[in-house]
Amino acid sequence: MTDLISNPADLQPTTRWQETVWAYTAEEALADHTTKARLCVATLLPFKDKKPDWEGLIKSVRWMQQCGDYYGVEMVFVLNADTGYIFDLSNEMYAEVLERFRAAFPTTKFIAGITARGAEKDEVFKAERYWPLLDIAQSHDHCEVMIMTSRLLNILEPEARRDAYFEIAEHVTHPAIAHALEPSFVPWATPYEPWLLHQIANHPKYVGGKVSTLDEPHFLYWAAMCKDLKLPFAPHSGDDYGIATAIRLGLPLLIGAGVSACPLIAAARDMWLLDSVADKKFKTGTGRFDTNVYKLFEAFQSFEDLVFRLDERMSASPYKHSTAHVLHRLGLIDTPEPHPDCKDLRGADEARRMEEAMRRPLRVAKRLGIPYFERQA
Repeated sequence: MTDLISNPADLQPTTRWQETVWAYTAEEALADHTTKARLCVATLLPFKDKKPDWEGLIKSVRWMQQCGDYYGVEMVFVLNADTGYIFDLSNEMYAEVLERFRAAFPTTKFIAGITARGAEKDEVFKAERYWPLLDIAQSHDHCEVMIMTSRLLNILEPEARRDAYFEIAEHVTHPAIAHALEPSFVPWATPYEPWLLHQIANHPKYVGGKVSTLDEPHFLYWAAMCKDLKLPFAPHSGDDYGIATAIRLGLPLLIGAGVSACPLIAAARDMWLLDSVADKKFKTGTGRFDTNVYKLFEAFQSFEDLVFRLDERMSASPYKHSTAHVLHRLGLIDTPEPHPDCKDLRGADEARRMEEAMRRPLRVAKRLGIPYFERQA
């Protein structure tokens, strides 16, 4: 252990996490009972009769706002990311989602997913592929932009990949979040190694990053490095299989599971806090650590494990369809219909499977008095 890298000056583009001290930092050493971290919900764009269900979108956002207000949790809505079918949206529909959200919620902060448009036939990475969606998103105030990885960006060697993120940042006018993926979401994805994370974390345009991971502890690596080096960069967990970890670490969540389990996660954030950070203006927000939080962790994680279960391709991408079924059962949207062009679908028995998945969290929510999580349909 004495030979492990702890000084960022010793990092090389090829350094692996296992060569650093941050890969061996225990979660217990990072636990934080005092920070009221935000919950960034990758918001579902619902559909009805093959068209966006705008009423359902606004209704579901208001429901999540209620959950955040009740527990004193800052809610930020992530629009036009994977849960919002970004890869199936035209630029015009992408813009309309943001316009309708802003009309209904004039000052509510949102994060807009940004991906490369028209790069499918490119042979080399072109930063300008990110410009169209950046221009649309950055026309709004109270907005952050999430730079989602793309295949040609992801396959670059570390130094070229760093340069590509910096080139994208030249067109960024709003706070930016860098987004890393692992292969559970797309087969070509590779999470950042320590040198690349350190480079991005020190760029003034990137205020934070999200790592979408189901099988690897990369979020812990990010948290350990950023805390140890006091980096001006907020790691956001994209681990829908490890939701409780971000809560225990006092760090933001940026997850699709934040939709289907919103009141449960907001309640758990409150239950994890200690008295020293109590905020009495909220209905709860007592800041009194409650050991029932461990049973709540188990309940919503067992639920989300089924929402995000892997299909025969070992992909969790159909979670969007499962999420629609959950919101339908909660009475928030009229149908569980997915985007008409989306190919990541669940089977005909998904309504029954989600009803079964919800039994335990519904029972725990009732026992703990958690509002806004009640079966309606």
